[in-house]
Amino acid sequence: MHNEFVDEQLNERLARTGSRLTAQRREVYSVLLQKRDHPSAEEVFIRAKGRMPDISMATVYNCLDTLVKCGLVKQVHHDRGATRYCSNMNEHHHFYCDECGGTYDIDTDPEAGHPAMTLPNGFRMRSFEIAFSGLCPQCAAKKRHK
Repeated sequence: MHNEFVDEQLNERLARTGSRLTAQRREVYSVLLQKRDHPSAEEVFIRAKGRMPDISMATVYNCLDTLVKCGLVKQVHHDRGATRYCSNMNEHHHFYCDECGGTYDIDTDPEAGHPAMTLPNGFRMRSFEIAFSGLCPQCAAKKRHK
């Protein structure tokens, strides 16, 4: 998914943090945009290696760190599983499937803003996420047929 708009956006965000656009960063970002399934670093590496055989795991980790620092990618953590990466920078929550381990975006209402709750004195919220868990449609269908 190499297009001029994505390259301009990527280049601009990288420049703000003192980084430059490289072929490896472009490829890692492209992998995240192509299939928004919240891949782990290892999954990003496997996908990137298909089009860029010389890319190393260390380079993928470095690219992911840079993309997180420049605000183009979010890290998603669930229980004790591997860190996953999300290129959806809109406010959203996540649904985690207990059966297949999939992670799915749940959009929020932009009008709602922050949750209606009071934080203890002294706490300053930067962001929030509500996590849902259960069965995705495919796993729920499999359970019904068993």
